[in-house]
Amino acid sequence: MLIHPELMLTMVNDRHRELIAEAEKSHLLKRAREFRLPRRARTAPPPTGRVAPCEPSVAVPAR
Repeated sequence: MLIHPELMLTMVNDRHRELIAEAEKSHLLKRAREFRLPRRARTAPPPTGRVAPCEPSVAVPAR
């Protein structure tokens, strides 16, 4: 079967636009689901590694 090159290019471009639209739709749905979660459920994970103490450090005065 012989397909005209312009027709093939049109088909490829249409498919590409469809894939982009699907990705955008999925991204928007994901963001909407995240937005609907209560604030306390969206808390950040605990930090990994060492955490600095809350106490102020003792500084030596400069001479």
